[in-house]
Amino acid sequence: MSLWSMHEPDFDTATQWWSDLPNIWTPIGWKDHMFRFNVFWSGMILAQPDLNRRTEPYAGEGVQVTIYPAWQPKPSAESFARHDDALVTQGWLDGAAPVLWSEIGLDGVKLRQYVFAHVPAGRAVETGIEPLFAWVRVEINELCEGLPQENLYGFIVRLNAPHVSTSMLLHNNVRFHRERSRYPRELRATPAEYDTGAGWRLVEPDGRVRMGIAPGHDCSVELPARGADELDFDVFVLMPCQAGRYVDLLLPMLPAPCEIFDREMVLGRASALDQADAFWASVPGTAARVHVPEREINETIRHSLKFSEVLAEKNPETGKYCKVNGSLAYADLWATPAAMDLVMMMDALGRHETVARYLDIFRDEQGTVIPPGDAYEPHPGYLSTPALYKSIDWLADHGAVLFTLAMHGLLSGDEVWTEHFTDTLVKACEWVVCACAIRGHGGVEGLPPAAVATDRRTSIQAAWSLGWIYKGITAAIRLLRRTDHPRAAEFAEFARDYRETFVKAYEIACWNAPTWTGADGRRRCLPPTALSGDAKDETRHPFYLDTGPLFLVFSGLLGAEDAAMEGARLWFREGPPRRFYRRDANFIQIGALEHEMSSAEPCYSWNVFHSWQQGYRDLFLEGMYSLFAGAVSRKTFISCETRGGITGNVFAAPLAIWLARLSVVDDEIEEGALHLLRLMPAAWLGARQTAAFEAMPTAYGPVSLRTQVSEMGDSLDVAFSPSFRFQSPKVMLHVPPLTGLKCISVNGVTYAPQGTIVLERDL
Repeated sequence: MSLWSMHEPDFDTATQWWSDLPNIWTPIGWKDHMFRFNVFWSGMILAQPDLNRRTEPYAGEGVQVTIYPAWQPKPSAESFARHDDALVTQGWLDGAAPVLWSEIGLDGVKLRQYVFAHVPAGRAVETGIEPLFAWVRVEINELCEGLPQENLYGFIVRLNAPHVSTSMLLHNNVRFHRERSRYPRELRATPAEYDTGAGWRLVEPDGRVRMGIAPGHDCSVELPARGADELDFDVFVLMPCQAGRYVDLLLPMLPAPCEIFDREMVLGRASALDQADAFWASVPGTAARVHVPEREINETIRHSLKFSEVLAEKNPETGKYCKVNGSLAYADLWATPAAMDLVMMMDALGRHETVARYLDIFRDEQGTVIPPGDAYEPHPGYLSTPALYKSIDWLADHGAVLFTLAMHGLLSGDEVWTEHFTDTLVKACEWVVCACAIRGHGGVEGLPPAAVATDRRTSIQAAWSLGWIYKGITAAIRLLRRTDHPRAAEFAEFARDYRETFVKAYEIACWNAPTWTGADGRRRCLPPTALSGDAKDETRHPFYLDTGPLFLVFSGLLGAEDAAMEGARLWFREGPPRRFYRRDANFIQIGALEHEMSSAEPCYSWNVFHSWQQGYRDLFLEGMYSLFAGAVSRKTFISCETRGGITGNVFAAPLAIWLARLSVVDDEIEEGALHLLRLMPAAWLGARQTAAFEAMPTAYGPVSLRTQVSEMGDSLDVAFSPSFRFQSPKVMLHVPPLTGLKCISVNGVTYAPQGTIVLERDL
């Protein structure tokens, strides 16, 4: 039990605010592979290789596989596969390799399937299109004691053409198009009957293998004839109805040549899993290790790190690596959530080698795209989403990519990488200077002109774009100062002018903005989302919450104490939109904050940075825990874009993880200082509980921190071990407001448990 006030939020509290995510899909794959399997809430496996321009040559090669419990060659229940009716549960095994289980209980039998991906030899990809297999074990996990059972129990393996589409809409995020579901080619079995020594294969007309059943099982396999008008291709498998009995299926992403399929089948599931475990167990020497008393936080970190590398690819045509945002929807790249993934999670948790692998492409393609606005011309410094991966160019992309590059240099401390990318950073800063020098564009001069800001494609001088650009250039300045670059001071002076120009223009825009009346009777302005070009509907759109004025605090252009920011928070927390807001309705309503989380896209809950800056721990933790409990699946720990909408991504987890990091190890709140335990949750400081943060990257070098509260709760022991690289910052340890705390010990030195402790610089 926590020694804090019972009112402080924790994960369990947040589960009372938020139901779990419905209708999820979770990627199963291999690091940097072009393809990935998607396992849906029902256990349905989608092997769809053609999801973007880069994979168009593989159209028609996919398959959608659903496993139904069955006593006979007809499924006894199908609703769970089309609708998330909570009949199927999911989770992960504890090993290094991601092995996802899905379990359904019908007729007193729990049928569980286990899925993991494997590349032959279990090595890192070389081409990006190596054969990719899913090993699928179907097991009778448990029988209901006392219920009579038949001697045999079985399951249907139903094969269809991929026929799902997705949307952001709650209750309608996955749509099945049965008219497109017929598998396009006839399949035949070899051998016709299951052979315990040779196994069984389902073969395409050209001899390639679509699916197989491993040898050595006590089972029978039946392949009912498919009528001319039948859409489903069914395989019926029967095995003894005994707990622990199982059958192993082998499913290639693409129909596999027989010799390649047979090599994988001969290798066997156990050896494939051993190779997968070894592959996934390998992490960089710089990797951080985090363990807190709340299991769900640890599991979100553990699995999101893996998802991030599955959501990346090596292009066989170019040999280049690049991130993608999603495993089914958004199998391309949007730079802003990618920046959050790479900075707030991957670099923040020490995966520097991985991040560096995905950054080269931005340097290589710098200057190849014209910014998406009429006032712009080509410039060698403009950073953008790489051409093969882009969907819609946003002007914010430049700032997001620049922020990612600079933060990688700061958090990794990699001097060789920084030297290699310095010219890229300088040219990117020069583009900002040139953009601000453009005149006669009809907007606020001295700032980048209007351009496409979001997927709405409206060309506006958006706070979102201006904020990301400022965030990027100030991060770059911070890195250039570290290396004593001769232009750092020049760019810093420019950035001060940029901010001053924005603040003055925004004040004027606020004076001219519509007003509303707060609960206190005070008239407030509706902070604008842009300085020029915006139409009335910009503030009616959910993007007004996600990519609007609340972002300005994270960007650094405005402080949380600014009157406009106070008004923006109140508008979304308690203003007129609350009367229109419907909880657990589709995101397309007027945006509002619910338990400090965005009602549209939770990953863009920028308001939490207001609470962080102001030190409002209850609001900060309310937002942080809402992200962990309300925007991340509690079953598979996959993130969502909108609640009940698009999953198969890591949109929300990076922000939640970054906030968790800042609560304990904060190098952002004050330049030249490192703040410890500033907003650390009560749930991590209970009696006899330990929280550990080892090798956590900071802008000053990695640090390790461990906390332990005594059994009586009257003392707190802190072990702190920094490895500062470039400068020794001021280290401030905030004494947590633990009830009954009598002393605090830091590395064996005892302090009075009050206020903030300034630790010695030579720690």
